[in-house]
Amino acid sequence: MKIFFWRSSYKLITTLCLLGLAAASEPVSKNQDVKLQIGIVQRFGAKPTAKLELAPTKGDRLTLKFAVGSQPQMLVTDKPIQLTTVMQPLTQPAVQEVLVLGDFRTFETAEDSANRWRSQGIEVEITQPERWQVWAKREVYSTPLIRRLLLQSIETSGDKTAYLATNILQQVPKITWSVNGKNYSPNNLEVKAGKDLIRVSTDENLKTKRVYAGQMTLQPNAYGHYTLVNTVPLETYVRGVLPHEIGTNAPMAALEAQAIIARTYALRNVRRFAADNYQLCADTHCQVYQGISGVAKKTDQAIVSTRGQVLTYNNEIVDALYSSTTGGVTANFSDIWNGEDRPYLKPVIDAPNNNIWDLSSQDLANEQNFQKFINLKTGFNESKWDVFRWNRETDINRITTDLQKFLQAKKSPYSKFQKIQAMSVVERSSSGRILKLAIKTDIGVFTLQKDEIRSAFAAPISTLFYIQPLNKGKTDIWGYAFIGGGLGHGVGLSQTGAQNLAKLGWSSAKILDFYYPGTEIKGDR
Repeated sequence: MKIFFWRSSYKLITTLCLLGLAAASEPVSKNQDVKLQIGIVQRFGAKPTAKLELAPTKGDRLTLKFAVGSQPQMLVTDKPIQLTTVMQPLTQPAVQEVLVLGDFRTFETAEDSANRWRSQGIEVEITQPERWQVWAKREVYSTPLIRRLLLQSIETSGDKTAYLATNILQQVPKITWSVNGKNYSPNNLEVKAGKDLIRVSTDENLKTKRVYAGQMTLQPNAYGHYTLVNTVPLETYVRGVLPHEIGTNAPMAALEAQAIIARTYALRNVRRFAADNYQLCADTHCQVYQGISGVAKKTDQAIVSTRGQVLTYNNEIVDALYSSTTGGVTANFSDIWNGEDRPYLKPVIDAPNNNIWDLSSQDLANEQNFQKFINLKTGFNESKWDVFRWNRETDINRITTDLQKFLQAKKSPYSKFQKIQAMSVVERSSSGRILKLAIKTDIGVFTLQKDEIRSAFAAPISTLFYIQPLNKGKTDIWGYAFIGGGLGHGVGLSQTGAQNLAKLGWSSAKILDFYYPGTEIKGDR
């Protein structure tokens, strides 16, 4: 597709260039001094009942910095401050409109789409109002006329996925809080503590309290809400990741491997939330991060013993993807997402011995080979894990409802179908992941691709599965059995597999070389 419309040169300069790539060419120990911006509450104000509480730890005080008009202000308090949402009516309705060029399950596929638009001369930005989206860049396509002309040009070229998302606002959320009986409502609020520790409560009852190191900033995001951003040093951030990603009881070598890839992943992915002016989120769309409340001696020991270390390939920081389980075989990057493969992310049989299955002679792209493989249950690193193998039967009504909701969210014309007539796997990758799943309905046939298959159905928890139609004594199809293995995308390290290898005596370096072949650990030792 070629679109000739206000072509302009596009120069992508993100914090990745400053942190990730720079760290790959300079001494990696400099990564220790990096500070990250983590969105720990990403859409505060989206619900009118939302509350936040920021409090000092015992014997400490908070310093609050904000502006009233053009005048900077500073307050100091030893009391908690509660932030609440007030819906502020507008004197006249306001139009909030963006041109959406695509909806996606993951950042990785959204980024591939964004790069393709940029290659056509269209300036874009990646956002996450709920699902990941690619928007025509707001600063460039800043008027209704320009947005509609661009949409018309895109539609003329044959692309039918773009659409205008228009919202008429009668009121907007404002954040309010009080100190010493006086109310404040700034758009930006910076909070620091003398001991560099802030206690945060994010639930509506303000009962769940977590302690975060560093400072907090409440700032507007791209969706008309606010984000609470934690600015924290890299090593401290990793302390808040390990206990919640792999647990505190994992063997030391597995913890060390997780520490290295958690650090690597963070530096590689700081560009994710550039549209919202921070870098990473605190949930599974990035890495689970919960401050320092859950830190443990054992995970801290793993972080200290690997301090500053990152995983590299050809002297560049790698895309250190990982998941809970692989189902017995890791996947190519392109098995799950659109975009170029990484040479160090490729299919590996997830077992301590390589005699279970030979991928070179028994290609898992072959359906018969795949079904034979998925019925193997012993000898793998994850064999004792409860989601290593699964069989989930789902009736056709549930499948239909889930699929309709998914297609509606994607603005697909096929969302109006009423009946599923058949489903079949059209194409698999060499790691056995489904690349294309065909759905025959009363209004036509369409295909689901790669990781969007997990969004379309509730039953499969990975794309490593096959389907069987079930009649259960009925004339028509009762439903389908989803028979597969693993949990998650299966690319890179298996957290469960790494623990088994560590129990067998493997070092963290050997574990990482197993899951990321050809990579090298760099940094302080």
